Amino acid sequence: MTEAPLVYLHGWGLHGGIWSETAALLPGLTPDLPGYGDVATVTPYTAETLADALAATLPDGAAVCGWSLGGMVALALAARHPHKVARLVLVATNPAFVSRPDWEYGLAPDVLAEFARALGEDYKATLLRFLSLQARGGEQARAVIERLRGSVFLRGEPAPAVLAAGLDLLRDVDLRAVVGQVHCPVLVVHGAYDMLCPLGAGRWLAENLPDARLALHERAAHAPFLSHPDWFAAELRGFLRG
Repeated sequence: MTEAPLVYLHGWGLHGGIWSETAALLPGLTPDLPGYGDVATVTPYTAETLADALAATLPDGAAVCGWSLGGMVALALAARHPHKVARLVLVATNPAFVSRPDWEYGLAPDVLAEFARALGEDYKATLLRFLSLQARGGEQARAVIERLRGSVFLRGEPAPAVLAAGLDLLRDVDLRAVVGQVHCPVLVVHGAYDMLCPLGAGRWLAENLPDARLALHERAAHAPFLSHPDWFAAELRGFLRG
């Protein structure tokens, strides 16, 4: 196995602790993204500024595994700070989270807009509802939803302003233009039942990144490392050894 340090990046509304089961199988760093836990936020709140903030704290030559929002940050990190990322794993990651005229593999804009509206009324209920969508349709959905909901507040409650800024990031992010700048080996991990990040986005990444391959689980949804932990760990372990 590679001696490169392994770093796991979490998704929107969560924290590094969501990786505890995976890190028990494959140990690595599980930092909180800016704005979560005790980590200061950044302004503006974009994939690029989050990547720059992480670059100041992460070791060089790491294997970076990012999930969902964390995957977008990891992709920006690899493009902007290539010396930080020796290998890249993109889990349920979309370079452009929201669909637009030239991108059909995103979430409908009105769905995200409704989450943003509801966040201002009851951020806890909205956060929990968003987490539930991450498991819907896949195997082990009930167990994954319980795991997500049971973990979300273990490192304190994320500030509503940070959650809102994160939704703005998801609405605006478009990293398609930078994939050609990522020359390290990349593993794209995706579930066929992902309702938040369509499989087409994963296939696009695997086809357009210079050195990438797709690991697809036909029964997983948005959190394959929770629903199918043994499969995920085996895919990650094999990639790190390669």
